[in-house]
Parts: sequence; C-alpha cells; structure tokens
Amino acid sequence: MGQTAKVTSPLKKNDSDQERPFEIRFAPRVYRLPPYLFGRINGLLYQKRRAGNDVIDLGMGNPSDPPQDLVIQKLAEAAADRDSHGYSKSNGILNLRREVASKYLKRYGVRLDPESEVMVCLGSKEGFSHLCLALMGAGDTAIVPAPYFPVHTYAIALAAGNVLSLEVADSEKFLSNIAYTCEHLYPVPKLLIINYPHNPSTVTVEPEFFVEVVKLARRYGFMVISDFAYADVAFDGYRPPSFLTAPGARDVGVEFTTMSKGYNMAGWRVGFCCGNSEMIRALGIIKGYFDYGMFQAIQVAAIVALRHTEAAVEAQSALYQRRRDVLVEGLRRLGWEMNKPKAGMFVWAKVPEPWASSMSTMDFAMMLLDQGDVAVSPGSGFGESGEGFLRLALVENENRLRQAVRQIGRCLDRSGGEQG
Repeated sequence: MGQTAKVTSPLKKNDSDQERPFEIRFAPRVYRLPPYLFGRINGLLYQKRRAGNDVIDLGMGNPSDPPQDLVIQKLAEAAADRDSHGYSKSNGILNLRREVASKYLKRYGVRLDPESEVMVCLGSKEGFSHLCLALMGAGDTAIVPAPYFPVHTYAIALAAGNVLSLEVADSEKFLSNIAYTCEHLYPVPKLLIINYPHNPSTVTVEPEFFVEVVKLARRYGFMVISDFAYADVAFDGYRPPSFLTAPGARDVGVEFTTMSKGYNMAGWRVGFCCGNSEMIRALGIIKGYFDYGMFQAIQVAAIVALRHTEAAVEAQSALYQRRRDVLVEGLRRLGWEMNKPKAGMFVWAKVPEPWASSMSTMDFAMMLLDQGDVAVSPGSGFGESGEGFLRLALVENENRLRQAVRQIGRCLDRSGGEQG
C-alpha cells in the first residue's frame, strides 16, 4: 500500500488568526491605459437589445457581409484534412506569405521576400501590438495620428512607451509637426505610426506623402509603422497608396494589412506585416513566445481569397460607396457637415448645432442611441481632437442606413423642440 505524505503548514500556529484582507494588484502598465470611453455606449446598446429594441448599430467597423462562398468552402475542406490541426508556424505558412508578396507586386509594384519581409499575424491588431512590445520600452516615445484609433495608443502604453499625438487633418502640417517635434524633443521619438486611409477621420494621402515620411525617418532616425487596414476599400477611382512604394521605405519601416475589410473576414483574424526584415524579425521573436500561429485551415482559405476573389473585393468597395452616398446625402439633408470620404468604412461627421454647443459628443451619441435607436461612435473616443465629431460605420445595407437617417432626424426634431 502506498502512503500519503503528510503536509505540514508553513504557517505558525497563530498566523491563521492574523489573516490580512486579500488584494488583487494590477501591473502598473494597466494603469497607463487611457480610459475606455466606449463603455457607456456599449452598455446601453446591450440593454436596449436585451429589451428587444431594433438598434441600428453604426458604431463599429464590423463587416456585415460574408466572405465569398469558395473561401468558406476551402476553409471547410482544409479543416477536414487531418493534417491541418497541429501547431502552425507563428510567422505563417510559406505559401500564404508568397501570396501576400504576389499581391504587393501586382498591385503596388513592390517586390517582397516572403521568407524575411512578410509575416502572418492573428489580425493586424495583434501584430501591431506585439511589434510595439518588441520595439518600445520605458522612456521611448511614439508619434501617433490624432484623432487616433485606440490601439495606436493602447499598444504603446502597454509597451511602457510614451505617446505624442499630432493632428492629421492637414497632411503638410502633419509632416511639419513631425519635423518640429524631432527637432525639439530629446530623445527623438523612436517610432512614427501612420494610418491612411485614416480611421476615424477618413483623411487620405497621395504617394508623395510617404516619400516625405521616409526622408524624415532617415533624417531623425525613427522607425515607421504604417497601418494600412483600409487598403482594399476605396471609392470614386481613388487607389490608396502603400507606404512601401516610397523609395527606401523598407529601410525604415513596415506596413500592416488585413483581410478583415475588403474580404469580409474580420472574425477570421488574418493580418500581415510586410517590409523591414529586422523589424519583422523582432515581431517574430515576440510572437514566438506568445503564440503558435494561426489555424492552418484559415491560412489555406486565405490563400484562395487572395488568389481568386479580387473581383469580389472591388465589388465590395462599390457596395460601400453606395452606402456612403446614402448616408452622406441623408445626413446632409438634415443639415450635417462632413466630407465625403474617398476610402474606408466610415463617415466622419460634425455634430450639428445647437447640440455641438450644448452637449459633449459622448452625450450626443448617447442621446441618438437612447432616443433614436441608432448607435454611433463619439469622436471623443478617439482622443481630444475627436471631440465635436461622430464616426458612423458603413456596415448596414442601404435601406437600414436610410432608416437610420430617419430615426436620427426624428430624434433631433424631438430634442430640438425640447431645447427650444
């Protein structure tokens, strides 16, 4: 018969009588995160839907259309393969990296080495966050666009870095402010984050802009991360340029792309990092400790999507363009001011008077949700420079967007009457 070893408590006899209140202690990095300003919106949205309200949700850029049938079929076929279920490589299977390199060559004329200049990520958000962890540390500063997509600041904060945000509305002024900052800040910023087509403001640039970015990076010695999430969604003949087309771009930075938007594969979490081999190697080191790569069946299906569905991506852009026109024209009839975006999945609109003068952007968005059953993103959720604006996502069909405009109009008529 085996014997069970006796366990002697390391506590002294009287220790149990002196128990202290137990405390959960967060790491300091958690307290460096900016406040999450969308919590109020999401909480009310959840309550209203639980109560049975048909809320039209224009708050999140979450594609409502499915991927192409042949992509879904390939996923099912690959998932049925017994060899698909083991651990994958954290940098992605070679054939998928080759397909990404092929797309860059065909679309942008950029020749990438799939072995060292392309990495597969679990969505571009994961890759971006882990690359910041690989590059940034205490005392390092990153320049981010303002208004900013939240992860552009959160990832820097989690990496113990400092954030300096510069307005992007005027591209020439943005470049000038980068140079001014580098001349007057010591140490010089280590990283510049650029995001075009810009989320949330929808600002776009031409290829010459990236030429100037590379010149500044060389002069001041900072690295560049281009968040190119909306590469595949553009309107009226506009073609969003890739940062990597600028001469010398691969010497100073990388670019993240994703299959979430144009390919309608948001939940699949397929993203890519391309460009500077040393920065990609740094990302690979971090990823090697954090994950075992993407499910191989998803990667196989992504190859089929990249190889065979470009026409569907173009059609999806045309669909977003029609939705853009419906929403912009409808809101303009209500007296709202906004630029018609040339790319992306959003409309960036000014809060109209008299509400802009009488309430915060958050309170205005809460009013639209509470009284109009339309959810939007308040501009303040993207930093101080977003105050006074709303971001509305083009994720509902045209009829639902028309209905959203009607509900917003009725809500404002009631609110305006009450204010008057």
